[in-house]
Amino acid sequence: MVSGPLTGKVALVAGATRGAGRAIAVELARAGATVYATGRSSRAGRSEINRPETIEETGELITAAGGDGVALRVDHLDVDQVRDLVRRIDLDHGRLDVLVNDIFGGDIHADFGSTLWEHRLDGGLRMLRLGIDTHVITSHHALPLLIRRPGGLVVEMTDGTAEYNRAYRHREGFFYDLVKAAVERMTLAQSVELAPHGGTAVAVTPGWLRSEAMLDLYGVTERNWRAATVPGPAPEGGSGAPEEHGHDQRLPAYEPHFCISESPTYVARAVVALAGDPERARWSGQVVSSGQLAPIYGFTDTDGTRPDCWRYVVEVQDRGLPANDTGYR
Repeated sequence: MVSGPLTGKVALVAGATRGAGRAIAVELARAGATVYATGRSSRAGRSEINRPETIEETGELITAAGGDGVALRVDHLDVDQVRDLVRRIDLDHGRLDVLVNDIFGGDIHADFGSTLWEHRLDGGLRMLRLGIDTHVITSHHALPLLIRRPGGLVVEMTDGTAEYNRAYRHREGFFYDLVKAAVERMTLAQSVELAPHGGTAVAVTPGWLRSEAMLDLYGVTERNWRAATVPGPAPEGGSGAPEEHGHDQRLPAYEPHFCISESPTYVARAVVALAGDPERARWSGQVVSSGQLAPIYGFTDTDGTRPDCWRYVVEVQDRGLPANDTGYR
């Protein structure tokens, strides 16, 4: 197995079936940590998201990266499953150094742009369960193990900086906004409660993430993703069909502002940088972005650039200016 700056550390990445969670699990393992990666979608059956990615594939990617990891099917709304997961980590290693709460999958229940009274109530309440209760249940059971040793890190994954969300996130609807606001408050509360134990809690947001689902929606792959920024037929290699959605969430055939997008590895490298920083307490209680941390810690995206999505969104996209990522990478 590989050795690196996180050798000897044990991490739990909750919600690691795809997207940022999968990349974080792989990059933590690549840095030397022993990683427990969990998710609901398995070769034994898909979750309600109904995507093809499985938690077993995440385990295989960890192994392919030379890392040490365990991939487990866990529903983080099931208290008994989460309790048993933490007990297993305790029995196996007697420690937990990094907890990443990346559980959500509530986008499929979102009626973006709807008012509270127009939004489907069952879908909205399910979003709260998936985006809030899962994090609470997981931290409740994992933190007693994490505080056993000083220096523990909790990473709450979110969508949007604190400044952006307070100014603009409400436009996407009451329930989605409430989930992201709750994650920010959970981060602050955990930072206060962990401080006497030498622990840190930080919320981390990617920019416009090129997740598997987003690539499929635009009919592109990670290799040719820039084809989604220009008019034309869907390139070969992408389906262009949002098969995971229970209701229509189709995007336009192309989106010029997709030029600022980033791979899941970018935010994963941000989490690895935080985990390896002995002075990470400087970020405790805050929301930080991959683009914000990249120049500070010296990492890049897989293409060698440093996309600064949230600055771009405010300064270019939301002002209605033509798409141009010059100066934002």
